[in-house]
Amino acid sequence: MVILDGSQGEGGGQILRSALALSLITGQAFRIDNIRAGRARPGLLRQHLTAVEAAATIGNARVEGAAIGARSVAFAPSKLQGGAFMFSVGTAGSTTLVLQTVLPALLTAPAPSTIILEGGTHNPSAPPFDFLADVYLPLVARMGPQVKVVLERPGFYPAGGGRLRVEVAPTPSLSPLVLLERGAIKRRHARVLIANLPRAIAAREVEVVASRLGLASQDCVIEQRSDSAGPGNAVLVYVEAEHVTEVMVGFGEKRVRAEAVAEEVATAATEYLESDVPVGPHLADQLVLLLALAQGSCFRTSTPTMHARTQLETISKFMGRVVHAEQEAAGTWRFDGRSVAS
Repeated sequence: MVILDGSQGEGGGQILRSALALSLITGQAFRIDNIRAGRARPGLLRQHLTAVEAAATIGNARVEGAAIGARSVAFAPSKLQGGAFMFSVGTAGSTTLVLQTVLPALLTAPAPSTIILEGGTHNPSAPPFDFLADVYLPLVARMGPQVKVVLERPGFYPAGGGRLRVEVAPTPSLSPLVLLERGAIKRRHARVLIANLPRAIAAREVEVVASRLGLASQDCVIEQRSDSAGPGNAVLVYVEAEHVTEVMVGFGEKRVRAEAVAEEVATAATEYLESDVPVGPHLADQLVLLLALAQGSCFRTSTPTMHARTQLETISKFMGRVVHAEQEAAGTWRFDGRSVAS
């Protein structure tokens, strides 16, 4: 059994989600203690409990200790299965983080899967639906599996109430993913999502982003949603290059000016454009695990986040040092997936 200390690394839910994914993939049982010890509210929240329950369902796992507030959980998978599943977070907790937990195993599962996820779809500190659909899953498709995701209803923090439908057509094994160069920039554009809030907020954000990034009016779109359970606002800037698409995201908050939200996103987009790496830091967080599953995969990115570093350590507990990260230059890193023997 793999023993993990949840207080290590980023000290939040990442180590738990990574451990669940790796347990499903490798068939190894694990126990994690000190869950989310680095957070103001330690232990399992509803979002994390849903991830455990989802992993237990698709892995026919035996679970001990899983409850709201629990700080220790034991997880022993049995037989991985595809099929039709429905998981509800029950709060505005992130549906995409729950999907992050089970999707890696389902990519090579013995049968296709359809998953309905209910909860938050656009949350601060979590990949939004748009990142999943437009950035991450196109890269997964290059590795062989085909994953279709549909936003049936958005769910912004704090109301939640969103709904995703995910269809996974697996493949027996993953092909290598190589992302060492960005290639030529083909297009830059922005979308502002607004739900149950004045359109003028989105217009102010568009004005800032367009000015900062030199975007034409036709490259800035305001999308009003009337099917959200609560108010919400997200600013998204896309950079479409020859080999990869990246998106920078910011979320509107109470008592934070719309211009400040847009400025932060524009700054992140500028930093990405001025770098020479194809993979931004948040995309790197999502790709690290895939490197462990497909020997020969590699990518270049900026300085790794604590989430990525936590991923590396968790992978090593289950699979050995199969992913190697090395600094190439100031602010530039290369990640390589290697065989266990190397």
